[in-house]
Amino acid sequence: MMRMLYVLLTRLLVPWVIAHDAWQGFLHRDQRGRLGQRLGYVERVRGAGAIWIHAVSVGEVQAAAALVRALQRRHPALPIVVSTVTATGAQRARALFEDGVQHCYLPYDLPGAVRRFLDRISPQVTVILETEIWPTLYAELGRRGIPLVLGSARLSARSVERYRRMPSLLRDTLSKGNVTVGAQTGVDAERFRAIGAAGARVQVTGNIKYDLQIPEAQVEAGRALRQRWGAGRPVWIAGSTHEGEEQAALAAHVLLRQRHPTALLLLVPRHPQRFEGVRGVLRNAGVRFAQRSSGEMPGAGDDVFLVDTIGELQMFYAASDVAFVGGSLVPIGGHSLLEPAVLGLPILSGPHTHNGPDIAALLEQGGALRIVPGHEALGQALLEWVDAPAEAREAGARGRRAVAANRGAVDRLVGMIEPLLVSSSAAPRAASSAP
Repeated sequence: MMRMLYVLLTRLLVPWVIAHDAWQGFLHRDQRGRLGQRLGYVERVRGAGAIWIHAVSVGEVQAAAALVRALQRRHPALPIVVSTVTATGAQRARALFEDGVQHCYLPYDLPGAVRRFLDRISPQVTVILETEIWPTLYAELGRRGIPLVLGSARLSARSVERYRRMPSLLRDTLSKGNVTVGAQTGVDAERFRAIGAAGARVQVTGNIKYDLQIPEAQVEAGRALRQRWGAGRPVWIAGSTHEGEEQAALAAHVLLRQRHPTALLLLVPRHPQRFEGVRGVLRNAGVRFAQRSSGEMPGAGDDVFLVDTIGELQMFYAASDVAFVGGSLVPIGGHSLLEPAVLGLPILSGPHTHNGPDIAALLEQGGALRIVPGHEALGQALLEWVDAPAEAREAGARGRRAVAANRGAVDRLVGMIEPLLVSSSAAPRAASSAP
């Protein structure tokens, strides 16, 4: 009964989502074809026995990179499919993996869309990262006998309470014999058991985001840019900013330039559709700035370098002395703190870090991260680190060591996946093979 009600509600809601995706496809050329894929009409996989990895958005795609590379090294003949939900996630997947994997969008959680999708990619194992629970998809995977691994899985206390309102649906979804959970922490493992996951099929594997590897070419390119702008010039970055955070970064930068007049701010808005609006913010503030999209380099007279391009955030982190990570002064939940931590940067963040509370707590306790409530505190903390570069470098080194101490989740997750693989020559499970 609960499943029938879920499917009915999904059918009522999906037309609005379809209309949104159709409109986005009309507005944005790079999103054309997204609607058809979300209805299950994806390109058929070349080769048999695919591994399907789902990573909802940019952060999960970035985390998935280490897992994809590990599987490619160990099973080079097996095709890998990476799916996303967001357009920015899709862009990041294409930039990271190019032709090495097949990318597509996740289907709507409707029976027909899910069946078409699985018929076309025919995975021998499915890996869903973090927490994406789709009852119709999970049920169809179980019906076809396709193993499902929830990798680097996490559940907040709020999510547990929400899921407990539909116990029969979730218990039926998670208790299937084909579902295995690799939880980030022991607390997450207990929460999965509490909402119906079979206890014996839940393990603690850790968070694969700690296994992030930044290509050396990106690091070298960033350092080369840093030298071009001037070795003695303070450079800081406000990465993945949202509406309202650009103004906070500019206010902090004014405070910094009062003592360090040559300081440069690298401003990196999170979403491409906001680039033009941010240009307007800079012009209205009377800020002198250069734009990455125009091929410009910031000169001595520029206050800000606007990074209005996609896929270059890591390179510009590598070109910076201090990093502010956006989505945290506004209630988004914060974006990846690990990229600047891996690069050994001291990090600033707003109070909204609920997208990665464990990572934020680890870095803050280690002294690599400072939480600031607003632009005044942001400016003051920034100034303190720029004034004391040796202390800033030591804070960054502590963050790098904390990340290194928590690596290894990818190997543990691969250890869960490999026993479920047949071989590259095994015939993929088709709809007719369902038990």
